[in-house]
Amino acid sequence: MRCVLIGNYGVGNIGDEALRQYFLGAFPEVTWTVVSAAPQRMGEVPRLPLGLRSCFRAWWKTIIAFCLSDAVVFGGGTLFTDSESVFACVLWGMHALVARVFGLQIVLAFQGVGPFRTRFAECLTKCIFEQASFVSVRDAASLERVRKWALQCEPIESFDPAFAVFAPYRAPAPVARTLVIIPRGNSDEEFCAPVRGEISKPWDAIHILLMQPDKKERQVAVKISALCGGKSTIIEIDSVTQLLAQVSQASMVVTQRYHGALAALAMKKPVMIVPQIKDDKLEQLRMEASDPQSMENFLQKVRVGEEELGKILVTE
Repeated sequence: MRCVLIGNYGVGNIGDEALRQYFLGAFPEVTWTVVSAAPQRMGEVPRLPLGLRSCFRAWWKTIIAFCLSDAVVFGGGTLFTDSESVFACVLWGMHALVARVFGLQIVLAFQGVGPFRTRFAECLTKCIFEQASFVSVRDAASLERVRKWALQCEPIESFDPAFAVFAPYRAPAPVARTLVIIPRGNSDEEFCAPVRGEISKPWDAIHILLMQPDKKERQVAVKISALCGGKSTIIEIDSVTQLLAQVSQASMVVTQRYHGALAALAMKKPVMIVPQIKDDKLEQLRMEASDPQSMENFLQKVRVGEEELGKILVTE
């Protein structure tokens, strides 16, 4: 089967790259073409244009990929939310629309859905999900949202498959008491407050990890470093392997990055998960992770989602 894999790939976010790694590794039988914000590897094409600058990219290669494929797979992550910007829903909605024009199956796999600030974003997401032939979501809150819609398939509750990428990593014992802090580019006082509480404790080292090291995230890291009195190290993460290596040395993790939290949970590290807004993916993960059986439950949910998705991608 030939599929176009669509996600927030190529923006420098290590969590999204872990999702990309999962799909390519879990379904080698599928011939994948990956839609990326910055295509560099073989088999990658640019996003469809949405704005003047993107019109100058080789988006016709993406159209050709759609023509030659059987389905488009929206692969994990919280693609459908306007918690930061309604632009995301419009962008992915445009890709879904083109898929329908070419008569392709729309497969929504391991999706985080919402929360929504605007009625427009929610209605647009609902339209996309109503066109899908397969829907799996990564948490109970997303499942509750999509069950309210008239879908043509029964949605499946799974879990973020990046956890299955992280879980096999065997963390060596830390050699020092290290606090790991993982901010976002829009982390504010809601995040800095618990960070202050942790940095007051006696640590041998404090590492600030940038999982999407753009200008905004670096500015936040500099601010947090100042709170530490300059006694910290800012580390730009450029691969899943580096993320796991850094988290493996942590004695404590404070994170506002979802996949930073997943990495800590996979390695059974003490972790403080700081939500951005009420009922967001981080708050949902924090609630689920409080269950003593959560690690086993997470892996089992991933397996369920993978098996059901395989029935669509591998057998047809």
